[in-house]
Amino acid sequence: MLKLDNHPSGRHFLHIPGPSPVPSRILRAISYQTIDHRGPEFGAFGLELLKKIRLLFKSNDPVIIYPASGTGAWEAALVNTLNHGDTVLMYESGHFASLWQRLAQRMGLKTEFISKPGLAGWRGGVDAKAIEERLKADPNHIIKAVCVVHNETSTGVTSDIAAVRAAMNASNHPALLMVDTISGLGSANYEHSAWGVDVTVSGSQKGLMLPPGLSFNTISPKAITASKTANLPKAFWAWDEILEANQTGYFPTTPATNLLYGLSEAIDMILEEGLDNIFARHQKLGLACRAAVEAWGLEILCQDPSVYSPVVTSVLVPDSVDADALRKLILEKYNLSLGTGLGKLKGKVFRIGHLGDCNELSLLAALSGCEMGLAAYGYSIKSSGVVAAQNILR
Repeated sequence: MLKLDNHPSGRHFLHIPGPSPVPSRILRAISYQTIDHRGPEFGAFGLELLKKIRLLFKSNDPVIIYPASGTGAWEAALVNTLNHGDTVLMYESGHFASLWQRLAQRMGLKTEFISKPGLAGWRGGVDAKAIEERLKADPNHIIKAVCVVHNETSTGVTSDIAAVRAAMNASNHPALLMVDTISGLGSANYEHSAWGVDVTVSGSQKGLMLPPGLSFNTISPKAITASKTANLPKAFWAWDEILEANQTGYFPTTPATNLLYGLSEAIDMILEEGLDNIFARHQKLGLACRAAVEAWGLEILCQDPSVYSPVVTSVLVPDSVDADALRKLILEKYNLSLGTGLGKLKGKVFRIGHLGDCNELSLLAALSGCEMGLAAYGYSIKSSGVVAAQNILR
Protein backbone atom coordinates (compact mmCIF):
# COMPACT_ATOMS: atom_id res chain seq x y z
CA MET A 1 0.00 0.00 0.00
CA LEU A 2 1.27 3.46 -0.91
CA LYS A 3 2.20 5.51 2.15
CA LEU A 4 1.99 9.22 1.39
CA ASP A 5 3.67 10.31 4.61
CA ASN A 6 6.53 7.82 4.61
CA HIS A 7 9.62 9.97 4.09
CA PRO A 8 13.16 9.39 5.39
CA SER A 9 14.41 11.35 8.38
CA GLY A 10 14.21 15.09 8.00
CA ARG A 11 11.86 16.94 5.68
CA HIS A 12 11.04 16.35 2.05
CA PHE A 13 12.22 19.27 -0.08
CA LEU A 14 9.45 20.15 -2.51
CA HIS A 15 10.93 22.54 -5.06
CA ILE A 16 8.65 22.07 -8.01
CA PRO A 17 6.93 25.28 -9.17
CA GLY A 18 3.66 24.19 -7.60
CA PRO A 19 2.04 22.72 -5.72
CA SER A 20 4.32 24.51 -3.30
CA PRO A 21 4.91 23.62 0.38
CA VAL A 22 1.95 24.37 2.66
CA PRO A 23 2.90 26.16 5.92
CA SER A 24 1.79 24.59 9.19
CA ARG A 25 -0.32 27.65 9.97
CA ILE A 26 -2.40 27.06 6.83
CA LEU A 27 -2.64 23.31 7.46
CA ARG A 28 -4.01 24.01 10.92
CA ALA A 29 -6.62 26.38 9.48
CA ILE A 30 -7.71 23.74 6.97
CA SER A 31 -8.19 21.30 9.85
CA TYR A 32 -10.86 23.45 11.56
CA GLN A 33 -14.29 21.89 11.95
CA THR A 34 -16.46 22.17 8.85
CA ILE A 35 -19.47 24.42 9.44
CA ASP A 36 -22.85 24.85 7.77
CA HIS A 37 -22.17 26.59 4.45
CA ARG A 38 -25.71 27.99 4.56
CA GLY A 39 -25.50 29.24 8.15
CA PRO A 40 -24.91 32.80 9.40
CA GLU A 41 -21.32 32.15 10.53
CA PHE A 42 -20.30 31.10 7.02
CA GLY A 43 -22.02 34.12 5.44
CA ALA A 44 -19.99 36.50 7.60
CA PHE A 45 -16.81 34.56 6.84
CA GLY A 46 -17.55 34.57 3.10
CA LEU A 47 -18.12 38.32 2.95
CA GLU A 48 -14.82 39.02 4.68
CA LEU A 49 -12.92 36.55 2.49
CA LEU A 50 -14.36 37.87 -0.77
CA LYS A 51 -13.40 41.39 0.24
CA LYS A 52 -9.81 40.74 1.26
CA ILE A 53 -8.94 38.43 -1.64
CA ARG A 54 -9.25 41.42 -3.99
CA LEU A 55 -6.13 42.83 -2.33
CA LEU A 56 -4.01 40.00 -3.73
CA PHE A 57 -5.13 40.76 -7.28
CA LYS A 58 -4.92 44.52 -6.69
CA SER A 59 -8.44 44.54 -8.00
CA ASN A 60 -11.44 46.84 -7.76
CA ASP A 61 -13.49 44.06 -9.37
CA PRO A 62 -15.09 40.95 -7.86
CA VAL A 63 -13.16 37.69 -7.48
CA ILE A 64 -15.04 34.46 -8.15
CA ILE A 65 -13.80 31.37 -6.30
CA TYR A 66 -14.30 27.87 -7.72
CA PRO A 67 -13.62 24.49 -6.08
CA ALA A 68 -11.43 23.52 -9.03
CA SER A 69 -7.92 23.57 -10.43
CA GLY A 70 -6.59 26.36 -12.60
CA THR A 71 -7.81 24.50 -15.68
CA GLY A 72 -11.36 25.02 -14.48
CA ALA A 73 -10.73 28.76 -14.17
CA TRP A 74 -9.36 28.78 -17.74
CA GLU A 75 -12.61 27.25 -18.95
CA ALA A 76 -14.76 29.55 -16.83
CA ALA A 77 -13.05 32.63 -18.27
CA LEU A 78 -13.88 31.53 -21.81
CA VAL A 79 -17.42 30.13 -21.41
CA ASN A 80 -18.66 33.18 -19.54
CA THR A 81 -17.53 35.72 -22.12
CA LEU A 82 -17.50 34.13 -25.58
CA ASN A 83 -19.80 32.63 -28.19
CA HIS A 84 -19.45 29.44 -30.17
CA GLY A 85 -17.08 29.99 -33.10
CA ASP A 86 -15.51 33.17 -31.72
CA THR A 87 -11.85 33.81 -32.52
CA VAL A 88 -9.37 34.08 -29.68
CA LEU A 89 -5.81 35.38 -30.09
CA MET A 90 -3.30 33.54 -27.90
CA TYR A 91 0.47 33.77 -27.52
CA GLU A 92 2.66 30.67 -27.27
CA SER A 93 5.03 31.47 -24.43
CA GLY A 94 5.30 27.93 -23.11
CA HIS A 95 3.52 24.71 -22.23
CA PHE A 96 0.65 26.23 -20.26
CA ALA A 97 -0.18 28.74 -22.97
CA SER A 98 -0.36 25.74 -25.32
CA LEU A 99 -2.70 23.86 -22.98
CA TRP A 100 -5.03 26.87 -22.71
CA GLN A 101 -5.13 27.08 -26.50
CA ARG A 102 -6.01 23.38 -26.78
CA LEU A 103 -8.77 23.80 -24.21
CA ALA A 104 -10.23 26.71 -26.19
CA GLN A 105 -10.26 24.65 -29.36
CA ARG A 106 -12.04 21.75 -27.65
CA MET A 107 -14.76 24.17 -26.57
CA GLY A 108 -15.55 25.18 -30.14
CA LEU A 109 -13.55 28.39 -30.28
CA LYS A 110 -11.28 29.35 -33.14
CA THR A 111 -7.77 30.13 -31.97
CA GLU A 112 -4.98 32.09 -33.56
CA PHE A 113 -1.69 31.18 -31.94
CA ILE A 114 1.17 33.66 -32.26
CA SER A 115 4.31 31.58 -31.99
CA LYS A 116 7.95 31.45 -32.99
CA PRO A 117 9.71 28.46 -34.56
CA GLY A 118 11.11 25.70 -32.36
CA LEU A 119 11.96 26.77 -28.82
CA ALA A 120 12.42 30.47 -29.65
CA GLY A 121 9.05 31.51 -28.25
CA TRP A 122 9.64 29.51 -25.10
CA ARG A 123 12.83 31.40 -24.23
CA GLY A 124 11.34 34.86 -23.78
CA GLY A 125 8.20 36.73 -22.82
CA VAL A 126 5.01 37.59 -24.65
CA ASP A 127 5.74 39.85 -27.63
CA ALA A 128 3.27 42.70 -27.12
CA LYS A 129 4.24 44.27 -30.45
CA ALA A 130 3.21 41.13 -32.32
CA ILE A 131 -0.17 41.24 -30.60
CA GLU A 132 -0.58 44.90 -31.50
CA GLU A 133 0.23 44.25 -35.17
CA ARG A 134 -2.25 41.37 -35.37
CA LEU A 135 -5.03 43.41 -33.77
CA LYS A 136 -4.39 46.32 -36.14
CA ALA A 137 -4.85 43.85 -38.99
CA ASP A 138 -8.33 43.00 -37.67
CA PRO A 139 -10.45 46.06 -38.58
CA ASN A 140 -13.68 44.04 -38.38
CA HIS A 141 -12.88 42.96 -34.83
CA ILE A 142 -13.19 39.25 -35.51
CA ILE A 143 -10.89 38.59 -32.56
CA LYS A 144 -12.93 38.67 -29.37
CA ALA A 145 -10.28 38.02 -26.74
CA VAL A 146 -6.52 38.05 -26.23
CA CYS A 147 -5.23 35.35 -23.84
CA VAL A 148 -1.71 35.42 -22.38
CA VAL A 149 0.15 33.78 -19.51
CA HIS A 150 1.68 36.11 -16.94
CA ASN A 151 4.14 33.70 -15.30
CA GLU A 152 4.93 30.67 -17.47
CA THR A 153 6.23 28.01 -15.09
CA SER A 154 7.32 25.67 -17.87
CA THR A 155 9.94 28.18 -19.00
CA GLY A 156 10.69 30.47 -16.05
CA VAL A 157 9.41 33.63 -17.73
CA THR A 158 7.23 36.46 -16.36
CA SER A 159 5.72 38.53 -19.17
CA ASP A 160 4.88 42.23 -19.13
CA ILE A 161 1.08 42.37 -18.95
CA ALA A 162 0.97 46.18 -18.81
CA ALA A 163 2.75 46.18 -22.18
CA VAL A 164 0.12 43.83 -23.62
CA ARG A 165 -2.66 46.15 -22.48
CA ALA A 166 -0.79 49.15 -23.93
CA ALA A 167 -0.49 47.29 -27.24
CA MET A 168 -4.21 46.56 -27.26
CA ASN A 169 -4.99 50.20 -26.50
CA ALA A 170 -2.65 51.35 -29.29
CA SER A 171 -4.49 49.11 -31.74
CA ASN A 172 -7.84 50.56 -30.60
CA HIS A 173 -9.26 47.04 -30.51
CA PRO A 174 -12.20 46.07 -28.25
CA ALA A 175 -11.07 42.51 -27.53
CA LEU A 176 -11.13 41.29 -23.94
CA LEU A 177 -7.77 40.79 -22.21
CA MET A 178 -7.55 37.50 -20.30
CA VAL A 179 -4.49 36.67 -18.24
CA ASP A 180 -3.37 33.46 -16.54
CA THR A 181 -1.48 34.30 -13.35
CA ILE A 182 -1.96 30.88 -11.75
CA SER A 183 1.69 30.74 -10.71
CA GLY A 184 2.33 34.47 -10.48
CA LEU A 185 -0.26 35.52 -7.92
CA GLY A 186 1.26 36.15 -4.52
CA SER A 187 4.84 35.77 -5.81
CA ALA A 188 5.23 38.30 -8.64
CA ASN A 189 3.61 41.71 -8.79
CA TYR A 190 0.22 41.58 -10.48
CA GLU A 191 -2.24 44.46 -10.92
CA HIS A 192 -5.59 43.39 -12.35
CA SER A 193 -7.24 46.82 -12.33
CA ALA A 194 -4.27 49.09 -13.09
CA TRP A 195 -3.22 46.91 -16.02
CA GLY A 196 -6.72 46.85 -17.49
CA VAL A 197 -7.21 43.09 -17.38
CA ASP A 198 -10.75 41.88 -18.08
CA VAL A 199 -10.47 38.33 -16.72
CA THR A 200 -7.66 37.16 -14.47
CA VAL A 201 -7.28 33.42 -13.93
CA SER A 202 -5.44 32.02 -10.92
CA GLY A 203 -5.17 29.07 -8.54
CA SER A 204 -4.44 28.19 -4.94
CA GLN A 205 -1.43 25.88 -5.07
CA LYS A 206 1.41 28.20 -6.04
CA GLY A 207 2.19 31.55 -4.40
CA LEU A 208 -0.87 31.29 -2.15
CA MET A 209 0.74 28.26 -0.44
CA LEU A 210 -2.45 26.16 -0.39
CA PRO A 211 -3.09 22.63 -1.62
CA PRO A 212 -4.59 22.36 -5.12
CA GLY A 213 -8.33 22.73 -5.27
CA LEU A 214 -9.29 26.41 -5.52
CA SER A 215 -9.25 28.59 -8.63
CA PHE A 216 -10.25 32.15 -9.35
CA ASN A 217 -11.70 34.48 -11.97
CA THR A 218 -11.32 38.21 -11.33
CA ILE A 219 -13.72 39.94 -13.67
CA SER A 220 -14.02 43.50 -14.98
CA PRO A 221 -17.29 45.30 -15.75
CA LYS A 222 -16.53 44.81 -19.45
CA ALA A 223 -16.25 41.06 -18.91
CA ILE A 224 -19.50 41.00 -16.94
CA THR A 225 -21.24 42.83 -19.79
CA ALA A 226 -19.89 40.24 -22.26
CA SER A 227 -21.17 37.44 -20.03
CA LYS A 228 -24.76 38.59 -20.46
CA THR A 229 -24.78 37.59 -24.14
CA ALA A 230 -22.19 34.76 -24.19
CA ASN A 231 -23.76 31.54 -25.48
CA LEU A 232 -21.17 28.87 -24.75
CA PRO A 233 -22.73 26.17 -22.54
CA LYS A 234 -22.17 26.69 -18.82
CA ALA A 235 -23.84 25.79 -15.57
CA PHE A 236 -21.35 25.17 -12.77
CA TRP A 237 -19.02 27.86 -14.17
CA ALA A 238 -21.71 30.53 -14.68
CA TRP A 239 -20.77 33.85 -13.10
CA ASP A 240 -24.27 35.26 -12.66
CA GLU A 241 -25.44 32.85 -9.97
CA ILE A 242 -22.12 33.03 -8.14
CA LEU A 243 -22.07 36.84 -8.14
CA GLU A 244 -25.62 36.92 -6.81
CA ALA A 245 -24.90 34.46 -3.99
CA ASN A 246 -21.63 36.18 -3.13
CA GLN A 247 -23.53 39.38 -2.30
CA THR A 248 -24.35 37.79 1.06
CA GLY A 249 -21.14 35.75 1.42
CA TYR A 250 -22.53 32.48 0.13
CA PHE A 251 -22.06 30.28 -2.94
CA PRO A 252 -24.71 28.70 -5.19
CA THR A 253 -23.04 25.28 -4.95
CA THR A 254 -21.24 23.60 -2.07
CA PRO A 255 -17.96 25.46 -1.50
CA ALA A 256 -14.66 23.86 -0.50
CA THR A 257 -15.19 25.06 3.06
CA ASN A 258 -11.93 23.92 4.61
CA LEU A 259 -9.82 25.13 1.71
CA LEU A 260 -11.50 28.50 2.11
CA TYR A 261 -10.37 28.50 5.75
CA GLY A 262 -6.84 27.90 4.46
CA LEU A 263 -7.23 30.65 1.85
CA SER A 264 -8.29 33.14 4.51
CA GLU A 265 -5.25 32.23 6.61
CA ALA A 266 -2.95 32.44 3.59
CA ILE A 267 -4.19 35.93 2.73
CA ASP A 268 -3.59 37.02 6.32
CA MET A 269 -0.03 35.65 6.19
CA ILE A 270 0.64 37.42 2.89
CA LEU A 271 -0.73 40.74 4.10
CA GLU A 272 1.23 40.49 7.34
CA GLU A 273 4.50 40.09 5.44
CA GLY A 274 3.39 42.68 2.90
CA LEU A 275 3.06 42.17 -0.83
CA ASP A 276 6.05 44.37 -1.67
CA ASN A 277 8.23 42.45 0.81
CA ILE A 278 7.08 39.15 -0.67
CA PHE A 279 7.86 40.29 -4.20
CA ALA A 280 11.32 41.47 -3.11
CA ARG A 281 11.97 38.12 -1.36
CA HIS A 282 11.03 36.20 -4.50
CA GLN A 283 13.22 38.42 -6.68
CA LYS A 284 16.18 37.83 -4.40
CA LEU A 285 15.65 34.07 -4.33
CA GLY A 286 15.38 34.01 -8.11
CA LEU A 287 18.59 36.01 -8.45
CA ALA A 288 20.43 33.60 -6.14
CA CYS A 289 19.10 30.55 -7.97
CA ARG A 290 20.20 31.87 -11.36
CA ALA A 291 23.64 32.70 -9.93
CA ALA A 292 23.95 29.05 -8.89
CA VAL A 293 22.94 27.78 -12.33
CA GLU A 294 25.50 30.03 -14.03
CA ALA A 295 28.20 28.92 -11.58
CA TRP A 296 27.50 25.29 -12.46
CA GLY A 297 28.09 26.14 -16.11
CA LEU A 298 24.51 25.32 -17.08
CA GLU A 299 22.20 27.48 -19.18
CA ILE A 300 19.12 29.34 -18.00
CA LEU A 301 16.31 28.60 -20.46
CA CYS A 302 15.01 32.17 -20.47
CA GLN A 303 17.30 34.29 -22.64
CA ASP A 304 15.89 37.68 -21.68
CA PRO A 305 17.00 38.85 -18.21
CA SER A 306 14.23 41.47 -18.14
CA VAL A 307 11.58 38.72 -17.87
CA TYR A 308 13.31 36.25 -15.55
CA SER A 309 10.70 34.67 -13.29
CA PRO A 310 10.93 35.18 -9.52
CA VAL A 311 8.90 31.98 -9.12
CA VAL A 312 10.90 29.30 -10.91
CA THR A 313 14.18 28.85 -12.77
CA SER A 314 14.15 26.50 -15.75
CA VAL A 315 17.61 24.98 -16.30
CA LEU A 316 18.58 23.76 -19.77
CA VAL A 317 20.92 20.78 -19.63
CA PRO A 318 23.41 19.72 -22.32
CA ASP A 319 22.58 16.85 -24.67
CA SER A 320 24.79 14.55 -22.61
CA VAL A 321 22.45 14.90 -19.61
CA ASP A 322 18.95 13.37 -19.36
CA ALA A 323 17.13 15.88 -17.18
CA ASP A 324 14.54 13.35 -16.04
CA ALA A 325 17.17 10.80 -15.06
CA LEU A 326 18.98 13.54 -13.13
CA ARG A 327 15.78 14.50 -11.34
CA LYS A 328 15.12 10.86 -10.43
CA LEU A 329 18.60 10.47 -9.00
CA ILE A 330 18.27 13.66 -6.93
CA LEU A 331 14.90 12.57 -5.56
CA GLU A 332 16.13 9.12 -4.59
CA LYS A 333 19.43 10.24 -3.06
CA TYR A 334 18.50 13.55 -1.46
CA ASN A 335 14.69 13.56 -1.04
CA LEU A 336 14.42 16.66 -3.24
CA SER A 337 11.66 17.06 -5.83
CA LEU A 338 12.42 19.23 -8.86
CA GLY A 339 10.10 20.19 -11.71
CA THR A 340 10.13 18.17 -14.92
CA GLY A 341 10.43 19.50 -18.45
CA LEU A 342 7.01 19.89 -20.10
CA GLY A 343 5.98 19.65 -23.74
CA LYS A 344 8.85 20.62 -26.05
CA LEU A 345 11.17 20.67 -23.04
CA LYS A 346 10.68 17.09 -21.84
CA GLY A 347 14.04 15.60 -20.83
CA LYS A 348 15.81 18.86 -21.69
CA VAL A 349 15.28 20.93 -18.54
CA PHE A 350 14.78 20.63 -14.83
CA ARG A 351 13.01 23.37 -12.93
CA ILE A 352 13.80 24.74 -9.48
CA GLY A 353 10.82 26.29 -7.74
CA HIS A 354 11.53 29.11 -5.29
CA LEU A 355 8.04 30.37 -4.51
CA GLY A 356 5.58 30.63 -1.68
CA ASP A 357 6.83 29.37 1.67
CA CYS A 358 10.49 29.51 0.64
CA ASN A 359 13.36 31.38 2.29
CA GLU A 360 17.14 31.60 1.93
CA LEU A 361 17.97 28.34 3.68
CA SER A 362 15.20 26.44 1.89
CA LEU A 363 16.67 27.50 -1.44
CA LEU A 364 20.25 26.76 -0.38
CA ALA A 365 19.23 23.24 0.65
CA ALA A 366 17.64 22.69 -2.77
CA LEU A 367 20.70 24.05 -4.58
CA SER A 368 22.94 21.82 -2.48
CA GLY A 369 20.86 18.80 -3.48
CA CYS A 370 21.11 19.81 -7.14
CA GLU A 371 24.88 20.27 -6.86
CA MET A 372 25.43 16.90 -5.21
CA GLY A 373 23.06 15.30 -7.70
CA LEU A 374 24.95 16.71 -10.67
CA ALA A 375 28.18 15.26 -9.23
CA ALA A 376 26.54 11.89 -8.61
CA TYR A 377 25.23 11.89 -12.18
CA GLY A 378 28.78 12.41 -13.42
CA TYR A 379 28.40 15.98 -14.63
CA SER A 380 31.42 18.15 -13.85
CA ILE A 381 30.28 21.57 -12.64
CA LYS A 382 32.31 24.69 -13.32
CA SER A 383 32.17 26.03 -9.72
CA SER A 384 29.98 25.85 -6.64
CA GLY A 385 26.49 27.19 -7.23
CA VAL A 386 25.78 27.02 -3.51
CA VAL A 387 28.60 29.47 -2.78
CA ALA A 388 27.46 31.73 -5.62
CA ALA A 389 23.94 31.77 -4.20
CA GLN A 390 25.27 32.45 -0.70
CA ASN A 391 27.09 35.49 -2.00
CA ILE A 392 23.77 36.86 -3.23
CA LEU A 393 21.73 35.92 -0.18
CA ARG A 394 24.13 37.17 2.47
